[in-house]
Amino acid sequence: MNNWRLIRLQCRFELLRMVRNPYYIFWSLTMPIAFYVIFTRLVTGTDAMDAGIWQAHYLMSMTVFSVMGTAIMNLGIPLVQERAQGWAIYMRVTPLPGSVYFIAKMFVQTVMHLLSIIVIFTAGYLINGVSMAMWQWLSSGLWILLASAPFLAIGALIGLMKRVETASGVSNGMYLGLALTGGLWFPMEAMPSFMQVIGQWMPSYHFGSGAWAITRAEAPGWEHIVVLTGYFAVFMLLSTYIRKKQQAA
Repeated sequence: MNNWRLIRLQCRFELLRMVRNPYYIFWSLTMPIAFYVIFTRLVTGTDAMDAGIWQAHYLMSMTVFSVMGTAIMNLGIPLVQERAQGWAIYMRVTPLPGSVYFIAKMFVQTVMHLLSIIVIFTAGYLINGVSMAMWQWLSSGLWILLASAPFLAIGALIGLMKRVETASGVSNGMYLGLALTGGLWFPMEAMPSFMQVIGQWMPSYHFGSGAWAITRAEAPGWEHIVVLTGYFAVFMLLSTYIRKKQQAA
């Protein structure tokens, strides 16, 4: 059996696992849409944003919130579960190459992210009539898809934990903490000054800022790209180091 057939079969298997995962449906789709409806109907925006701009701004916030959660929780926790159940050891003794397993995982994460983007963008259009140029819809979707890389690296790092309970607690804490400090729930300008200082160093803030810039017909700033790339490099290096230490033990 060639590698392409193995990749297709493994991707199909991982997709089936995804659609049967209630955490994905709740955290990545239901909760962001519920937040979007609540905050765009009850909160009309800030002094600097009229209702239309606020609705587009918050649509990006909730899409970023969804994709960030998918990257952190739906990658990390299943990896810990598979190791705890002995699945990882079983996979190593099968003919399935490790590269095929990795490709399938990344393929499914990409599908999850695309689904989140499409569903939440559609909800914003249908619920509040969010209107942007086609290039803004496509560019913001592409930005959210590509700029999720640091959070995938966080998910891979969490996936190295030994206990499912620990991984679940840490991933939930990081997810919600990053959302709050990154200005995804409330505009950064509405937060206390010390929170604004902290938030400007958070990867979630720079993740959201790139999408917010596109809604204003601007390009994401280089500072957002640099910060997100730096976080990605740090988390990947840390993940690689810990994995090698575990394998050597």
